[in-house]
Amino acid sequence: MDTPTIKALARRLDEAEQRRTQVRQLSLDHPDITIADAYAIQREWVAQKIAAGRRLVGHKIGLTSRAMQLSSQIDEPDYGALLDDMLFADGAEIPRDRFIVPRVEVELAFILDRRLQGPGVTLFDVLDAVRYVIPALEIIDARSHQIDPETKRPRKVFDTIADNAANAGVVMGGRPVRVGDMDLRWVGAMMSRNAVIEETGLAAGVLNHPANGVVWLANKLAEHDVTLEAGQIILSGSFTRPVFAQAGDTFHVDYGPLGSVSCRFV
Repeated sequence: MDTPTIKALARRLDEAEQRRTQVRQLSLDHPDITIADAYAIQREWVAQKIAAGRRLVGHKIGLTSRAMQLSSQIDEPDYGALLDDMLFADGAEIPRDRFIVPRVEVELAFILDRRLQGPGVTLFDVLDAVRYVIPALEIIDARSHQIDPETKRPRKVFDTIADNAANAGVVMGGRPVRVGDMDLRWVGAMMSRNAVIEETGLAAGVLNHPANGVVWLANKLAEHDVTLEAGQIILSGSFTRPVFAQAGDTFHVDYGPLGSVSCRFV
């Protein structure tokens, strides 16, 4: 895919986000699109946002569960960029009309104490480099149609990757812990929406250990000469299914010993 096309498709996604209106799946208009093309579109879109004054604060990892990879016809996770205006405080009232079709996922956020540069990053490298881990909710959104209105075709992984891996917002809260304080595989969470339990899960659902998501990301980004930097937030991947959010919905996620995170869509 040539550079003018990549820039044009990045602008299309940005305009969809600004208008709060979904656009046609990119892969329908460009059936020969590749994973590399999709990441090039994502990088261009993020670069446009940074040029407009936003700041990179970290990265997110998606499609970490086996079930989601199979449904997306991909054999590895995907990733996207976290920008400063995506961050919300614990207990925040979040404007629902800022998004198109927001959904909420349960995650752990890894806060880096030092940089991680692949290739060759291991699980032990990640555990050594992490300052602390804290509960987090990711708000995901879709700037292109999840189901095409004409063909009824679900969107492909290329569309999701180009769409900054569906990234839209992050809420962090609860109790930060050192990685050696507990077995992170056994971190559990109960997600309630309007006092009804919607999802439960264990962090081991993320690549057998949530820190493995950070390992994968550090090594994957090395292919593009990108390093995970000290102070960055790394969302390691959801260990529940996403739950739709409407105006008036209150989310409360109980992480047991790690406390809880909550937000309300208004």
